[in-house]
Amino acid sequence: MPDTSGSPQEKSDGVRALRRGLAVLRHVNAVGSTGVADIARALDIPRPTVYRLLQTLEEEGYIAFSASSAQVRVTRLAASLGDSYVAHSRVCQAAGPIFGQYAPRLVWPLDLTVYDNAAMVIQETTHARSPLSIDRGMIGYRLPMLRTSAGRAYLGFCPPEERTAILDHLRRIDDPEDRPFLEEAWLSRILDQTRQRGIAARDGGEFRPRTNSIAVPVIIEARVEAVVSMIWIRAALSLDNAILAHGRTLCEVAAAVALACQGAEMDEKSNTEDRPSRPETR
Repeated sequence: MPDTSGSPQEKSDGVRALRRGLAVLRHVNAVGSTGVADIARALDIPRPTVYRLLQTLEEEGYIAFSASSAQVRVTRLAASLGDSYVAHSRVCQAAGPIFGQYAPRLVWPLDLTVYDNAAMVIQETTHARSPLSIDRGMIGYRLPMLRTSAGRAYLGFCPPEERTAILDHLRRIDDPEDRPFLEEAWLSRILDQTRQRGIAARDGGEFRPRTNSIAVPVIIEARVEAVVSMIWIRAALSLDNAILAHGRTLCEVAAAVALACQGAEMDEKSNTEDRPSRPETR
């Protein structure tokens, strides 16, 4: 039988805390990645209370704090709440420690992006840790598909039907800055080049004139789950030299993220299978 002990005030406080905790979890799942201040403002809950709720949710395995920022996101354990951003959570959690391992070798900042509604969204980054970064606060930043190496890497390696759907969507949006990059001849050339090289590039001064970037897809079970990019100041390094010096390492980072995700998924499946079933109650 359930425990019915406790004063009415204690029960009321417990119910209120549970409701707030569920509200926080639903909000994080809906927005994908957010911070304590944003949650407090959106839900009208005091910051200290939000932080305590997040700590509890983290202890129970439902949310995870980013390894590179104060952002939080849901984990795969919260998958029953919906599939909004849960599919990306595993790869984002895996990327943090790996970025930390490779950042000193690459020096130039790294970004991990995922596809979302005709854009690539930054989920993890080393901009704050890189002495060569000229950007800060990049978590959650939306990058255009056609004018960034991250978008080109995704388009180059996603299934043909998905690529067609994304390009049709971009044509309907009809951003004037995208129009030159939607020309069939340019698209065919750049995507073929990306697939042949295994690395996408942005080196023509598009999007951000001061920087160039290269990107590699994180492929898990034949699907592009995310993209890893390296960004550098154009005046410091040519594209050819960047690929020669850092291309192989960037591919290692993407492969390591994919491997870590697959290992985490296997561990989760094993834990689920080993977990004893609850006894039937009558």
